[in-house]
Amino acid sequence: MAGDALSDLLKTVRLTGATFFDIKAQDPWAVCSPAPSSILPKILPGADHLISYHVLTTGRCFARIIGKEAIVVEAGEVVVFTRSDPHIMSSNPDLQADPPTADVLEIASASQKPFHLNYVSDGSISAGLVCGYLACDALPFNPLLEALPQVIKAGDSKGDAGWLGQFIKLAVSEVAQKRAGSETVLTKLSELMFVDVLRRYVESLPPQHTGWLAGLRDPHLNKALALIHDRPASNWTVEALAKESALSRTVLAERFTKIVGMPPMHYLAKWRMQIASELLSTGNVNIATIAADIGYESEAAFSRAFKKMIGVPPSAWRLGVRPAPGSGSDEASETEIAPAAPAAN
Repeated sequence: MAGDALSDLLKTVRLTGATFFDIKAQDPWAVCSPAPSSILPKILPGADHLISYHVLTTGRCFARIIGKEAIVVEAGEVVVFTRSDPHIMSSNPDLQADPPTADVLEIASASQKPFHLNYVSDGSISAGLVCGYLACDALPFNPLLEALPQVIKAGDSKGDAGWLGQFIKLAVSEVAQKRAGSETVLTKLSELMFVDVLRRYVESLPPQHTGWLAGLRDPHLNKALALIHDRPASNWTVEALAKESALSRTVLAERFTKIVGMPPMHYLAKWRMQIASELLSTGNVNIATIAADIGYESEAAFSRAFKKMIGVPPSAWRLGVRPAPGSGSDEASETEIAPAAPAAN
């Protein structure tokens, strides 16, 4: 039984969340996002990608990437900046703001989460926000990030009856009551919220849309992706994937390449390297064991393929060395893609 490709990806790229700020504001107000480099080390040291989110719990506001058009956000909606581009949340789309100073971020990171920011002078609140972050690995291969737009806004058509409405209720309750474990609860809630936003985005994609998320929506490609994620060490061929995905070899190869953006065997090679990079970064498993776990019959074959595709050898990656842009190769030969021992299906 194949697993869930989206869940598997989120685990492998180490998705983790943190809720940093509870903001109460009074018109006119504006808040600018801090630089990702000041937040990432506090959420997931070693990660290289930051996602920002803002849940509007009360009122109405505007969200905009600096230099781009503003988006209206209503109470009960969440806006996600998938690349954490510099952005401003404000009561008016024309207002400007400076990023938080380093001392504010240090105090916030050292305090119980969320850190409360009060921009109200006379007790009249015009907007309330819970703002947080998600961190993950972008390198060497995170097809989800490549498939997402810069900004996603989501909300419940059912009001509080939908999942996001329930999330907001729970988040507001945790912020207000400050019970033991609330920081952990808010962190996990932010991760669940992000998955729900992704589901909604996938459901909203037009039929002609391409990309990794569009592949998840195609039942045959979803099955092929799940099989690759579930059994990366298997000695996969396009024929074997096609058979288990209920498609002909030709149709699977053409559809996979057109929608996902690369041939199935190329995807398999990149996914194996993503798993390897995560194991190298987070554990003490020796390189020979990692090679076997992802389908390589020898440490030498794995090391050659890793260095060619990623740009640095596995031993260097383990030490935190990251390749210069363009140093790796997106192409892989058939022997580098599938030099596996007999499949353990």
